[in-house]
Amino acid sequence: MTKLGISGDIGKSREHDSGIKHVTGEATYIDDINEPGNILYLEAGGSSEAHAKITRLDLKKVATAPGVRLVLTANDLPGINDVSPTGTLDDPVLAEAEVVFHGQPIFAVIAESLEQARAATKLAEIEYHRQPAILTIDDAVEAQSFISHTRCWERGDVARELLSADNTITGRLNIGGQEHFYLEGHASLAIPNEDGDVLIHCSTQHPSEVQHNVAHVLGVPNHSVTIEVRRMGGGFGGKETQGAQWAALAAVAAIKTGRPVKVRLDRDDDMSRTGKRHDFTADYQIGFDNNGDIKAADVTYATRCGFSADLSDAICDRAMFHTDNAYYLGATRIVSHRCRTHTVSNTAFRGFGGPQGMLTGEWMIEQVARAVGKDPLTIRKQNFYGDEGRNETPYYMTIEDFILNDLIPELETSAEYWPRRKEIAAFNTNSPVIKRGLALTPVKFGISFTTTFLNQAGALVHVYRDGSVHLNHGGTEMGQGLFTKVAQIVAHEFQINLEQVKITATTTGKVPNTSATAASSGTDMNGMAAQAAAKTIKQRLISFAANNFDVSESDVVFNANRVIVGTNEMAFAELVELAYLNRVQLSATGFYRTPKIHWNPETGRGRPFYYFAYGAAVSEVAIDTLTGESRTLRTDILHDVGESLNPAIDLGQIEGGFVQGAGWLTSEELCWDEFGRLTTHAPSTYKIPTCGDRPEVFNIHIWESGRNNEATIHRSKAVGEPPLMLANSVFLAVADAISSLSDYKTAADLHAPATPETILNAVNKMKKGCT
Repeated sequence: MTKLGISGDIGKSREHDSGIKHVTGEATYIDDINEPGNILYLEAGGSSEAHAKITRLDLKKVATAPGVRLVLTANDLPGINDVSPTGTLDDPVLAEAEVVFHGQPIFAVIAESLEQARAATKLAEIEYHRQPAILTIDDAVEAQSFISHTRCWERGDVARELLSADNTITGRLNIGGQEHFYLEGHASLAIPNEDGDVLIHCSTQHPSEVQHNVAHVLGVPNHSVTIEVRRMGGGFGGKETQGAQWAALAAVAAIKTGRPVKVRLDRDDDMSRTGKRHDFTADYQIGFDNNGDIKAADVTYATRCGFSADLSDAICDRAMFHTDNAYYLGATRIVSHRCRTHTVSNTAFRGFGGPQGMLTGEWMIEQVARAVGKDPLTIRKQNFYGDEGRNETPYYMTIEDFILNDLIPELETSAEYWPRRKEIAAFNTNSPVIKRGLALTPVKFGISFTTTFLNQAGALVHVYRDGSVHLNHGGTEMGQGLFTKVAQIVAHEFQINLEQVKITATTTGKVPNTSATAASSGTDMNGMAAQAAAKTIKQRLISFAANNFDVSESDVVFNANRVIVGTNEMAFAELVELAYLNRVQLSATGFYRTPKIHWNPETGRGRPFYYFAYGAAVSEVAIDTLTGESRTLRTDILHDVGESLNPAIDLGQIEGGFVQGAGWLTSEELCWDEFGRLTTHAPSTYKIPTCGDRPEVFNIHIWESGRNNEATIHRSKAVGEPPLMLANSVFLAVADAISSLSDYKTAADLHAPATPETILNAVNKMKKGCT
């Protein structure tokens, strides 16, 4: 086992703080916490209808079932029956008179064992009056069923530019959703305390929001609720908002019974009762000249949001933001319909709408390339953002840091794009069944919460008299390495060994009013807050040392576990002990707010992002035109993370993000039946990527020239979400393989995910069109 390093070693690979624990099974998740002897277990009973009025609810048999100690309905909640993250009051903890999706919780059973609780839920007698259910995007648009008003952002005279363009193409792209499929499902352990307070161990990305919502449901102030989370077994956005419902139920039960209560959703219930990545339809019209230069784009999105608003407005906005990806689209109109359906409420997922918007932009490039008979990479490069006059986004933000004109040629060369393009074309000419495809796609992803007030973070740092350091901040650890990076930042500031910094569980009792660990901003914000706290303590130590030893502050230097004070030298711990004895405060809070950003979602103008993260991927695939099966043969990635804080962790995020994105675009398919039941609700019916689905040749490199133009923490860049969209290259490579059937003259009629059925359908359409 290698040591974590000296002086934090910013920019050097250091192992994840829980890496060994992860692989040995020692890492403690909510379900692993030692249970109090008098614990109870909670299970929810759900609706068997997608949309219905509840005409009769009889829970007598439930209440008298073996082991049952409490049954909760909406009437038993002491406060507000709502956990909506944006105050829309459309996310009930338990349904009341009406159910609005199949499986919606109506009551909760609290029993001595989980098995008893589950058995009791089946004894409920519920009668319904079925109502018409809106299940699809098209049905919602036809019924004008929306969670909020339609938004339209427009730059330039789109109608005129489309009319005057040499060519126009109109089409539709269907983009499927995605199940989070984290290893650990939603879980909470609520422990009642005195004065009606409650401590909740919760698997959540947003402890402060869970605290706020649980307090509302209990009808108590926020200070009566403490949320703690050491780690999650994955989150990917699925635990940003939707853990609050389960934490609230456990908290109410714990307060009412005076006993600890645990809730842990099994896989089927987690998949059926919690939200997913939004599925989209994208109707587009694009105008371009005979050279392939884009003059105008008109895109209309419709999105399945589910039964409630959740975070759908911000997610749909993010899709609008990323329609352009890396391209100057000329005059642009982007419209977004946010559809209310009688399905589970969709929620945040890695990329937060950006992947759906970016895929649409890439798909339009594909259409233009086939129409003018050029390689898609050529069309991409000639439509990149450029100098003044070609550097303003559709939402009127000026691009100041566009680096793809430097990054793309490097990848183009290292991945041997053009020689392989010739080789693949020759292969396809001589291969009647197996066809190969190649695509290079870029990523330009905006970093910041587009809800401006969320761009803030806090941290707490204690230095103990022995020189050890206690670190706490508002970010949460879901396996992505956030805690390790922030600890490196603090260790670097004090110039001490990384193992001297104790990483502690995120808790609302130490750092209040925090933002979710989301939007790829966890390290950016919490790292800066922690650095600020460490700097405050360090400056106190410098001032004390200078005064105590009668030297100037510039003569006090921290270096490799030691502090040089003029002609004196001592261990860091010695200076700390001396400062303590002289009553120097060795604890500090830190705070950070992201500068420069502002955004008006109604006008579609502003600077929603502090900066952009960039990258690109080349993927080669093979498809079987008789079965529709596909396989990724090789992927080359060159990704920009600025000046990396920890290359090993960053590389892991790039690899994982790409694989997860490839799963979304090729194998992960969500299906509902005509009754609104999710039929892909278990690993047996929902296919995530496995090790065997990784590219056979997988080359990943961090761009060596990377550096953030903005004053981020040590000039690094976010790396959580952007890599997922590198997987667009896989989808476009599949489209390229299908297009080869027309000698690359026609674009494939392909939709996401590109499952074997979808590929085979597109292949057959292409063959018919070519005969």
